[in-house]
Amino acid sequence: MRSRFRRVCRASSLILASSLALGSACSSRAPSERARAVTIKGSDTMVILGQRFAEIYMQRHPGAVIQVTGGGSGTGIAALINGTTDIAQSSRPIKPSEAEQVKAKFGVEVVETPVALDGLAVYVHSSNPVSELSLAHLKAIYTGRITNWKDVGGPNLPIVLYSRENNSGTYVYFKEYVLENADFAPTAQTLPGTAAVINAVAKDPKAIGYGGIAYGAGIKTLRIKKDEASPAVAPTWENVASGRYPISRELYFYTVGKPSHPVVRDFIRWVLSPEGQAVVKDVGYYPLPEERRREIARRWEAP
Repeated sequence: MRSRFRRVCRASSLILASSLALGSACSSRAPSERARAVTIKGSDTMVILGQRFAEIYMQRHPGAVIQVTGGGSGTGIAALINGTTDIAQSSRPIKPSEAEQVKAKFGVEVVETPVALDGLAVYVHSSNPVSELSLAHLKAIYTGRITNWKDVGGPNLPIVLYSRENNSGTYVYFKEYVLENADFAPTAQTLPGTAAVINAVAKDPKAIGYGGIAYGAGIKTLRIKKDEASPAVAPTWENVASGRYPISRELYFYTVGKPSHPVVRDFIRWVLSPEGQAVVKDVGYYPLPEERRREIARRWEAP
């Protein structure tokens, strides 16, 4: 009997110890809003920028966890609508229909926050003698009306088209602003990211591709003319910031209203600070002009 009593007591002690440990574990696993991981999803063009933002911010703020993934601007905005990301990164403006879905589901307006500038660059192989194209030439090339480099001052070689997938904000922007919503030629080969486009163009003397300026290493970036009467302009910061470069754009964060998560709000404020904008430049994109930066930062100062 005494032995049995000892076993019961020992078992009770184990159950109590396990319960205390479980209670302690549950308590430690019940994270505060600040401790919950922040998710950022969307533009493949912006993924290296978002990852660098997150890396530097987490170094400055131990304990903060920010997870960044790509998939395309459309994928990021869809995740925002579905409530599965805190921030959608997008290289195109959100569509009115998408913004309406956010409001219908959450009852608040989507908040658009420009975080950087980008000149949509057009790439060719480094050996290609062509150094400039007009927007009309680009449209004719990507819709299949011009199919040989000799027609735009290059060698007698067929033009090989590389494009982005249709869930990409870069694809949508190029289609709208360069092709004027005309269809891409059926011969255009779609690739899952700007880095893949760069890699393909760098290996093919007949190729042409497009994407973010920060990816423009190892190939030749063309100067672009708004029309035949305009000068050919390179995608430099000065030309992008002034609007002289014909295919310039802002890069965006989208959120459901102003999120209650304190890390999300603080992170966005930091991205819009001089320190955050210095990261934009380090990655290879262009920081917002100072007046524009201050204007957008003020929107996040108020509660």
